[in-house]
Amino acid sequence: MKVRSSVFASFILISEVIGIALFLRGFFPVPVKSSLSAKNRLSDLPAEPLTGGSVNSSRLPQPLFKRVVIMLVDALREDFVFGPNGRMYMPYTRHVVERGSSNSFVAKARPPTVTMPRIKALTTGSIPGFIDVVMNLNSPALLEDNLIWQAKTAGKRIVFYGDDTWVRLFPKHFMEYDGTTSFFVSDYTEVDNNVTRHLDSTLKRDDWDILILHYLGLDHIGHISGPHSSLIQPKLLEMDDILKKIHSALISKEAEGSLPYLLVLCGDHGMSETGSHGGSSEPEVNTPLVLISPAFKRKVGMEKPGVVEQVDLTPTLALGLGLPISQNSVGRLIPGVLDETSLRDQLRFLHLNGHQLSCLLKDSILNYEKEAGFEQFRVAEKAHGSWMKLYLEGNTSEVLTNMGKKVLKQYLEALAAMSSALSKQLGKYDLYSMIAGMVFVFQLLLVLLLAMPEALSGEAAVDLPVLSVLLSLPFYLLCLLLASVHVLVCTSAESSCYFCSLSWGLVFAAVAFSSAMFCILVSMAARQLPLGPKIHGKSPLKSSGSEWSLSELDVLLLAGTVGHTLSLAASSFVEEEHQTWYFLLNTLCLAVFQDVCRKYFREQRGSGDEEDHILPSKDYHSAHPKAEIFSEKWLALATPPFTLLCCRLLRSLNQTGVQWAHLPDVGHWLNSSEHRTVLSLLAAFCLVLIYLLVQRRCSWVSKVALALGLLGVYSYRAAVGNVLFPWQHSSRATSKGTVEARFVYVFVLGILFTGSKDLLRSQIITADAKLKSRGLWEIYSGLVLLVSLLFRAHNLPVLCCCLLIQTLMAQFIWKRLHYDAAQTTIMHYWFGQAFFYFQGNSNNIATVDISVGFVGLESYVEAPAIFLTALSTYAGPLLWVCHLVCYLSSERDRSPVAVGHGCYCLALLRSVPAAAYIVLVTVLRYHLFIWSVFSPKLLYESMHLLLTAGVCLIFNTMEQSHSPSKS
Repeated sequence: MKVRSSVFASFILISEVIGIALFLRGFFPVPVKSSLSAKNRLSDLPAEPLTGGSVNSSRLPQPLFKRVVIMLVDALREDFVFGPNGRMYMPYTRHVVERGSSNSFVAKARPPTVTMPRIKALTTGSIPGFIDVVMNLNSPALLEDNLIWQAKTAGKRIVFYGDDTWVRLFPKHFMEYDGTTSFFVSDYTEVDNNVTRHLDSTLKRDDWDILILHYLGLDHIGHISGPHSSLIQPKLLEMDDILKKIHSALISKEAEGSLPYLLVLCGDHGMSETGSHGGSSEPEVNTPLVLISPAFKRKVGMEKPGVVEQVDLTPTLALGLGLPISQNSVGRLIPGVLDETSLRDQLRFLHLNGHQLSCLLKDSILNYEKEAGFEQFRVAEKAHGSWMKLYLEGNTSEVLTNMGKKVLKQYLEALAAMSSALSKQLGKYDLYSMIAGMVFVFQLLLVLLLAMPEALSGEAAVDLPVLSVLLSLPFYLLCLLLASVHVLVCTSAESSCYFCSLSWGLVFAAVAFSSAMFCILVSMAARQLPLGPKIHGKSPLKSSGSEWSLSELDVLLLAGTVGHTLSLAASSFVEEEHQTWYFLLNTLCLAVFQDVCRKYFREQRGSGDEEDHILPSKDYHSAHPKAEIFSEKWLALATPPFTLLCCRLLRSLNQTGVQWAHLPDVGHWLNSSEHRTVLSLLAAFCLVLIYLLVQRRCSWVSKVALALGLLGVYSYRAAVGNVLFPWQHSSRATSKGTVEARFVYVFVLGILFTGSKDLLRSQIITADAKLKSRGLWEIYSGLVLLVSLLFRAHNLPVLCCCLLIQTLMAQFIWKRLHYDAAQTTIMHYWFGQAFFYFQGNSNNIATVDISVGFVGLESYVEAPAIFLTALSTYAGPLLWVCHLVCYLSSERDRSPVAVGHGCYCLALLRSVPAAAYIVLVTVLRYHLFIWSVFSPKLLYESMHLLLTAGVCLIFNTMEQSHSPSKS
């Protein structure tokens, strides 16, 4: 059965996407949760341990606090309070930390350090996974046991002001609330004023028990200008004044003999050196936790803050308010909070915490009895019972005190061990779904590799032995074997598997498809073996037009792609992957320069026939004078070194990766206020050059729209204060740039509409290749205009160099050296990957710039925000993929299957890294570093594969509809 190579590549891509989806469903684990569906209640609490005698009561000690105020400052880094600049940033808070009645800690947040997962961690005590990053965009109601539900059930009156993520997570839980949109990062003033405006009236009232304030301004400033911005100190001083106001109000309302208040200052996550968050670097995971209450000892000096887990706040607040601990909490009591309570109450609090952790340990770990923490807790519980017996008998000797302190120490060690064991179990991987997805993708990849010679032959078709496989005995035997394995796994699995929950029809289809792919794989491998049968005296590998010969450039491209795939097996190469692409790109430029030198110097000394073959034809000589040919020759020679120079300059523009991302770079220098004029001149020059490079193949209407759109881009950057107009004397932003950005969007839509109209006319009304090429280039120019709007001003040279390299390579390298579609495709792929990192991106979620999702928006609108953020992040690879499509379409003298070759190679290149990642994370699934490094990279590979599949499908459809006679 013969299938066109483009159709075959598209089919393989779609199938790989399905396999990756199955793998991701198993890879993103279900967080550690209790198997009980009901929530903890006061009536379910265990009795106080007592050795011998009657069973003791299950009473709770008296609550420690009457009122709790939680002031959560989004993206509050630990060094903003405890660092050397703490006295300057937050003077009152620092004074309370050093001299007041407080306990100070560095609370470590687990990755992903994104707001919604952190709120879940603070309220449930559990550790969310990376799947919650996606849920962060539209948070559903939180149904599992949590502190807010427990407080509401106990009759506590809760008031909330701030990030509306809380309102979505806890609907109908707050007595009074006012939510502010958390994703509109351009606003860092009103978003906090909307919280503070309620403060004076609320603090005067006595009708609430818990007050939660979530301030977002600091986080938004970080996204806009980073942690070292001049806006940081005024915002922190504002937060410090608010804390002082709350503290003063609580002190004035403190009544004699009543329970004390508790004021909590904390952050949900920190802030990286680039101002973002989401990863696992120290500035992102280290947050301050300051507990202020008259129940604590007054400090006599600055002490080094202790280190706790962020989830430890959940059981501390629960028991401090007289509430049960949430079922799924993996946190432990913060010891310093209990120092002023009686020894009996301290032991009882720790016992309740240990009982909850031991129950969760039973539900989460199969051999929980072998866990050291569980055994320690049982020993401490028995010792606690013995201590209680002596205590109730009225023993007041020093022996009893020492015994109690020993039990206290045993409890603390047990809690630490159980909490650590539960924290390591980030989730229960669906291993069966992961293996099924891995096998599925790996089979497809091998079939793709084996079909490569036929697909890239002159016939551009793949001969798949489908009918012979479906009628063979091994196919049916393999179906029975896989079906038996499926039944065996699903009946013996102790935890639920997603693959087992599918209907039998879908499972049978998957089993049949996997069996067929395996048999096709074996058949194709046997057919291509050197000892395989020959057809009409020819080797199968040398059928018509399929003879292969690898040039030096082919070897480099193949070795580089394979080497990059192998490098993904090491976390260091993933963290610093940009170094791999920079090296490969430099090597590629040198290899191309060698080919150019060989063409214009060494081979010109050959025979006349060779010269006629290599140099332009006689028609070309007659149409172009010798001077022009001479200039083209030297421009071709200058293109590879110029590309090397551009890449070297772009490397200095943005520091990326993980280890050295904090180092200063040219981008930081340009964004400083004293160099605003230089940035303005650079941005203006880049926008002019972008226009000159893009407008060449557009219609006059699109040229005018492009010029006005780029002028709007500069106006937008001037409006938000990034650049200056000549008549401006200050960089102060006069507006948020909403009108200017929407002005650009109008021209983007106009250019895209014009290009789409030309493209549809060439496909439906008339088969005009010139009109089709112009339509594609106009769509490409519209995309460039949109990207130039989304890119920050200092990143416009990246876009400018991208377009300049594309123009020079297309004009003087790919055409003049007659590189085929496969070689051109791989070069586009390499350049696209390198430009992803030239933008300042990395394999860390923290480098995603979410502020671009709100360019031109006055409020948070989910769909445009996600689209704009994704487009800006993947602009480099997307522009190179689109340029590949436009280039292959506009090349007049290409072979009929050149586009099919290009899309086939692109599909292969995207499949190899994605498949390598699936195998890798399956093998390393229990390693913690996967979460902070490999999860974002795996998502990137999967999204890039989806992008490639879409481009290949759309363009192959256009090609086939454009030339039906050829197919």
